[in-house]
Amino acid sequence: MSDTASKTRPQYRNIGITQIVRYRLPLAAKTSILHRISGALLFLALPVVLLPVLAMSLESPESFARLSGVVAHPVCKLLFLVLIWGYLHHFCAGIRYLALDAGKGNDKYTASKTAASVIIVSLALTVIAGLKLFGVW
Repeated sequence: MSDTASKTRPQYRNIGITQIVRYRLPLAAKTSILHRISGALLFLALPVVLLPVLAMSLESPESFARLSGVVAHPVCKLLFLVLIWGYLHHFCAGIRYLALDAGKGNDKYTASKTAASVIIVSLALTVIAGLKLFGVW
């Protein structure tokens, strides 16, 4: 038996519940988690919010006018702003993942920079869409 085989190997265990709060994920991991959340949000909102709104808007001119009154409420606008963020983040992160699948930006530095750019671009586009949604311009 060699000398290295007799050494005790380090044991790696899963982190505990109390350690989760202190654990710092890299920005690329946070972007990945947000990508999954935004995808689930869009998937769940499709049959619950988006398709009924589309059906109601196409039903008749009266139902469109009724829907316009409902959508003008600030809470409804906030709901649509969250869905807009979900779409924009999922789109921007999807482009990042296509580039990663093509072998571009796999090193740690570039992955961190592209993750930050996904968050910045998606939030900036959401702010622009929110300004338009709330009638600022």
